[in-house]
Amino acid sequence: MTSTSALPENAGRQCHNVINPYHSAHYFAPEFPVELAKIGLENRRAAYFAARAAAMGAVGPGTIAATFYNFNHDLIAQHVPHVWSVTTPEAVLEARLRVVDATLHRLLGKETLESPEMAEAAELALRAAEGCARQARPLYAAHADLPVPDAPHLAYWHAATLLREHRGDGHLLALLDAELDGLEALVSHTASGRGMSYRGVMATRGWSEEDWQAAQERLRSRGLLDAEGELTETGVQLRKDLERTTDRLDRAPYEHLGAEGVARLTELATAFTGAALNAGAFPAEMFGK
Repeated sequence: MTSTSALPENAGRQCHNVINPYHSAHYFAPEFPVELAKIGLENRRAAYFAARAAAMGAVGPGTIAATFYNFNHDLIAQHVPHVWSVTTPEAVLEARLRVVDATLHRLLGKETLESPEMAEAAELALRAAEGCARQARPLYAAHADLPVPDAPHLAYWHAATLLREHRGDGHLLALLDAELDGLEALVSHTASGRGMSYRGVMATRGWSEEDWQAAQERLRSRGLLDAEGELTETGVQLRKDLERTTDRLDRAPYEHLGAEGVARLTELATAFTGAALNAGAFPAEMFGK
């Protein structure tokens, strides 16, 4: 039963912020390239595109560019659709789950993964995901069609994936409404100090220095970026408005869970994510300024 108490402002965003790393840690894990190489995907970028897109089936580079939003289409096209001649989406999804299992065991340990708290987090997150909607949310909808794993730590990861992609799909709608293309979104987010670092973007998204500078100029022409590459007051306000719009589009799962459930899920997720971060889940140079 959902709580009837009002959901505090930003409660959904705060919950998402501590759930999302639990989902995304496997992309940075040493287990990821090893396991994906076993099914023929020896290039890490190819493995990433396949792993995140596999729930949608053997889609082409256009679909991945549309749903991932901030990757250079040319980079994606270097690896897709070739990846689907090497392996299948079903094999990728199975390999991905093995990566997640191994990564979480390394970061959190067997005792934590088999704890009552993990089972409680899985139950709460899955209940929240019941409030998600498929319309105009392709990545969420594709993952929502996948079965829920039996093990609580994998069920919680599955639910975290649903909540992450649901919010992400909504965020893309906000970016489109703000008339930010994929690289402009990255440049402005990096300038905020909350997104991927410049080094992280350039190492993973397939853009050139010339592309980056051109995006900066477009943002300057709109008064969003100053000469030093920092956000102007207008730019700061735009980033705040983007998050508010994303919060509004993503409020349904957290309203469905209710204030008490969201508070408890946030508490549990904070502990799990904190432990994973302390265990070195993410390379520090990839994020922030």
